[in-house]
Amino acid sequence: MQGHRQDAWTKDEDIILAETVLHYIREGKTQLEAFKEAGNKLSRTSAACGFRWNATLRKHYEQAIQLAKSNRKKASTYAEVEVLQDSGQPNFTEVIQSLEKISQYYQTIDQAKKCKELEEENRDLIEKLQLSNHLLEEIKKILSKWEEQR
Repeated sequence: MQGHRQDAWTKDEDIILAETVLHYIREGKTQLEAFKEAGNKLSRTSAACGFRWNATLRKHYEQAIQLAKSNRKKASTYAEVEVLQDSGQPNFTEVIQSLEKISQYYQTIDQAKKCKELEEENRDLIEKLQLSNHLLEEIKKILSKWEEQR
């Protein structure tokens, strides 16, 4: 039986790391900066955070990464809406376009929340599947021993 490392990553640490990296992506900052901040939060090196992200977590967050990049683009669009408000009296078309951009921005946020929920559900299901597979293997071993004794 394998022992657990004292410094093994927990589910909570994985989530903190992923949320930090995705936040930095949305803000248009670098992942290296995210790893540094996550390292400070988790009392780990930025290199350890980077390795964990790239080796394990990134593949589980591909959709969230794409949404974060999309949010970054939407955020710049949202900034354009604010500029319209400062430039004087916008015409009717500009107001409609601004409202559509705001609506798209909120839809993107909703999609990101749904994506995160689905990723959490996916992790839970994978965990349950692994447990079920482990139990199945144990049952097979017991059955095999029982058949040998017959």
